[in-house]
Amino acid sequence: MTASTATRRLRILTWHIHGSYLYYLTQANHEFFLPVKPGHPVGYGGRLGNLPWPENVHDVPSVEVRHLSFDCILFQSRQNYLEDQYEILSESQRQLPRIYLEHDPPREHPTDTRHPVDDPNVLLVHVTDFNNLMWDSGRTPTRVIEHGVMVPEGVCYTGEQACGLVVVNGLGSRGRRLGADLFEQLRAQVPLQLVGMGSERLGGLGEIPHRDLPAFQARYRFFFNPIRYTSLGLAVCEAMMIGMPIVGLATTEMVTVVQPGCGYIDTNLERLVTTMRSLLDDPDLAHRWGAGAREQARQRFSIQRFIRDWEQVLAQVTSTPAGLATSTELQGTL
Repeated sequence: MTASTATRRLRILTWHIHGSYLYYLTQANHEFFLPVKPGHPVGYGGRLGNLPWPENVHDVPSVEVRHLSFDCILFQSRQNYLEDQYEILSESQRQLPRIYLEHDPPREHPTDTRHPVDDPNVLLVHVTDFNNLMWDSGRTPTRVIEHGVMVPEGVCYTGEQACGLVVVNGLGSRGRRLGADLFEQLRAQVPLQLVGMGSERLGGLGEIPHRDLPAFQARYRFFFNPIRYTSLGLAVCEAMMIGMPIVGLATTEMVTVVQPGCGYIDTNLERLVTTMRSLLDDPDLAHRWGAGAREQARQRFSIQRFIRDWEQVLAQVTSTPAGLATSTELQGTL
């Protein structure tokens, strides 16, 4: 990567799909343009939410998108790739360097699902190695850029509240995949509190603004992640970054994230309950695990590493002739 590509500010069109991820991504030194529509349908919410969007994030009416100049198109959902690009982009814009950011593992079948992108001229970026392993990406080149998160300076785990915390949006309507049944079952055995959008449906406290969540959750004894099958949640990374011990299921990327000394994972619910009770009874154990979780998060999920990885990929994709990003060219660059 040359000095000119490293410092060049790119104009990137993308959609608002996952607000917290988009917020972290927009810490990169580029200009991000978000299409918006009246009523804010899915993907067209722009700078919505309680996030402190930086000045390099711009809302643009979807009908104006085809008249603007961009360096790269960043898809974040099937709808973006299969429908939205043909609705709002011009033909020439659809020939620009393109990246598809895949947030999730395959739903239809865990191992035999072909990814909707089948194009050697599109780079498919996965957020975990697990996702990359499970998708059948065919001829589409792939890269993995793991999460990067920020927490307010000075916020750290205290754990004085003898209760576990679960942070999941829409848990009551998202069923077994996100562990709604497990939350209900384990809440009957150990004290657990739920926050997130729509959490009132399950007796939770509702949504906590993103900027306030680290300080709010720091008081709870441990963080419990009930999710059976999804990508690695940013909430897990954020909790680790403030020094919360993690309890969760030994599935997906959680297996590589929650190492001994920073929490406990298992597929046996009785052992999970036993561990939760141990943390409730032994604050010193919780603090030791929390310190391990924080060190792991600092090494693995720093925002500096995350932004560096993204800027390297963006520079390479946009500097390659015709925007082609082959797996050979990108191999080993991160």
